[in-house]
Amino acid sequence: MIEVELAGVRIEAPSNTPVVVLRERVNLQRSLSIFIGAPEATAIAFVLEGVETPRPLTHDLIKDMLEAFGAVLERVVVTELRDSTFFAELHLSAFGTMHVVSSRPSDAIAIAARIGCPIFVENAVMEEAGVIDDLAEVVIVNDDPDEVVEEFRQFIDQVNPDDFGS
Repeated sequence: MIEVELAGVRIEAPSNTPVVVLRERVNLQRSLSIFIGAPEATAIAFVLEGVETPRPLTHDLIKDMLEAFGAVLERVVVTELRDSTFFAELHLSAFGTMHVVSSRPSDAIAIAARIGCPIFVENAVMEEAGVIDDLAEVVIVNDDPDEVVEEFRQFIDQVNPDDFGS
């Protein structure tokens, strides 16, 4: 497994599709880009930018529930790439027992970003989908929380249900 850091969220042109970017922590040569949904992109961007919401988002609720039940998210692992779809797992410990829960990578990363736990990518996934990246080309989300919200609103205004397939 390869430990990665959450490098940011960007919009892939020309499709205007959100992408989360994970970058190797050790040698910083490869990155992994995963297409995600707009709500998950917003949830991740809010954490990266320190945006406080008036009510908990779904991923905040999950974090609060884990804490309330004494469970600890030990790590998130992007485990597989099958038919252009990434898969992930949440590795949780509770009362001395380890539990592995299947998850979409976007949700797993959004939760990990809130908790601060490590994120890993299986070697085979990085070999297949990772790219050697010029660090200057990774676009980190905007520093201005109001502008992030406005960009998301503009994105939502342009999206229709057909964009998400059936």
